[in-house]
Amino acid sequence: MSLFAREEGVTWIHSTLYLILVCSAVHLLDTLLVSPKLSINHQNARFKKAAPTPLRFHADGTFKILQVADMHFGNGKLTPCRDVLDSDYAGCSDLNTTRFLERMIQLEKPDFVVFTGDNIFGSTANDAAESMLQAFGPVMKSGIPWAAVLGNHDQESTMTREELMSFLSLMDYSLSQTFPSVEYSDHSDKVVPVPKIDGFGNYDLRIWGAPGSNFANSTVLNLYFLDSGDRAVVNGVRTYDWIKESQLNWLRNVSHKLEERKLDSDESSSGTSRYLAAIPSLAFFHIPIPEMRQGPIYNLVGHYREYTACSLVNSGVLKTLVSVGDVKAVFIGHDHTNDFCGTVGGIWFCYGGGFGYHGYGVAGWGDEAE
Repeated sequence: MSLFAREEGVTWIHSTLYLILVCSAVHLLDTLLVSPKLSINHQNARFKKAAPTPLRFHADGTFKILQVADMHFGNGKLTPCRDVLDSDYAGCSDLNTTRFLERMIQLEKPDFVVFTGDNIFGSTANDAAESMLQAFGPVMKSGIPWAAVLGNHDQESTMTREELMSFLSLMDYSLSQTFPSVEYSDHSDKVVPVPKIDGFGNYDLRIWGAPGSNFANSTVLNLYFLDSGDRAVVNGVRTYDWIKESQLNWLRNVSHKLEERKLDSDESSSGTSRYLAAIPSLAFFHIPIPEMRQGPIYNLVGHYREYTACSLVNSGVLKTLVSVGDVKAVFIGHDHTNDFCGTVGGIWFCYGGGFGYHGYGVAGWGDEAE
């Protein structure tokens, strides 16, 4: 073969390889920039559909939050209902839970949905990821922003608590976070990473004022989300877990940063900046605090049907909430047949009531949401 022929062959090979490279690059760009799907192990996985942010109040001053506690979702239509009337048992399954969620969303038309733990019943869920996709399907389909924390049963299937929160954060329209992202440093507009704290699913979300209002660019309501854990052993005795000091320290820090917020960046004619008063907050976690068991509970509205199940350890959650002063109400789950609100230490504590048909309850009472 002549030298010319060999060079021509090499050139042909290089041209072919170059063409393949260009085609591959174009396909990759199309996948990343145009197609809503990525190929993982020859199967399609969609990009997350992002929730519209920031969350905002309406011009009429309203912002509706729907609380969903204790869905206890298992394996969909294969999981039978529990504690329902005999006449309702046939054909009753987890699908009743998702249909109920769909109806609540359609009826209430919330601006935001919060799931306060035991979203799936891990011990009966064969595949945690699949169960969560089914359980949260209605809220994802609705396009409404939502967030979640974990309960004491979620991690009993095929995923750890960290994996569960990471998965939740990647679901459509979810604003859930595995860890707090950033915190404001003192006397500076810069942000620094939050030190590692106990648990998975500790974060806060800020709700802004209505468009066109004086508070359009300001936080007017803050939402705390805390991981109350699952189970623990204290001095050889099994008990429920509790919110740790590192989590409370994080909450104090966030509250401190929100104490005084500039209404605008301009100084008033007097030469002093105008500030908002302390921004009110709500808190969401799963396991009640010991003070709800000990009492007294004042201004009780709703049904107190079962004794509060909580940790043997009092980690000072109520003391912290009272001291920071911004938390006006706490929303919890765990005790399915309780659906009351009442004040403890001057703060409202509200049960969501058992939402799921697979969780224990009272036959004939129906499932509940706040």
